[in-house]
Amino acid sequence: MAGMSPLFRRKASAPQDRLVTLIRKPGCHLCDDAQLVVEKVCGELGATWEQKDISTDQALHDQYWEQIPVVLVDGEQHTFWRVNEDRLRRALTE
Repeated sequence: MAGMSPLFRRKASAPQDRLVTLIRKPGCHLCDDAQLVVEKVCGELGATWEQKDISTDQALHDQYWEQIPVVLVDGEQHTFWRVNEDRLRRALTE
């Protein structure tokens, strides 16, 4: 597509250049479930992922405490509470 920006093309073709962030808190079973999905999808696609703990970051706590777990893709909110494996995979590959 001629109108597609180079940045979009790069992202679409290179999941390993993407960053998934899982924002969670200790003792959260939904967070544990979300981490399993993030680990699986990122592992399969070669995408980098990180986790951040709202109990050690006041700004994250203030922003996300009602939505934990939250998943960001390249710094933008992708989902919260429950992570859909197929939807996350699409976000990293399309």
